[in-house]
Amino acid sequence: MTEQELFEYLDAWENIELLSASQLNTPQGYNTLMQLALTDTRQRSWRAAYLADKIHDDHPALLHPYLPAIIEKLKTEKNASKRRHWLKLISMNRVEEEHFGFLFDYCIDVFTSGKEAVAVRVHAMQILYNISENEPDLKPEVLQIIENEMELHATAGIRSRGKKLSTKLRKQIKEAGY
Repeated sequence: MTEQELFEYLDAWENIELLSASQLNTPQGYNTLMQLALTDTRQRSWRAAYLADKIHDDHPALLHPYLPAIIEKLKTEKNASKRRHWLKLISMNRVEEEHFGFLFDYCIDVFTSGKEAVAVRVHAMQILYNISENEPDLKPEVLQIIENEMELHATAGIRSRGKKLSTKLRKQIKEAGY
């Protein structure tokens, strides 16, 4: 299936289930999907990112080769729906240390932005926590940022994930003696 054919199928929501069960579960088919998701700028191309996210639930290994490209794409991605899916996928996978600096700064900006959708902000918060798991010295800073956002920009999603992560961070900080 070509990228154009895939885009046309994605235009109808009723095709999503068929597509997720199709050859897109193979490396070659998934490559076509990811190329569309990463490079196409048409408004509805976010559906390719949605489908990649959906396929990831059953076939997470297919995404691993694309993580560096997804992280790189965050630098220029304007589509909020794609950002939501990219951050969700990043939050669910192990990220190489070389990307920590960019992701940490990017996720602080996203998480503390009142302009971003709650789901995007929640995934950014999770990535900040994930990075702190690999860089324990960042735990106090991440805790402070989460608590500050829970106080200033409290939404149900921010409070729910924030409470879980701040509880873990407080415990870890106490055990480490920071």
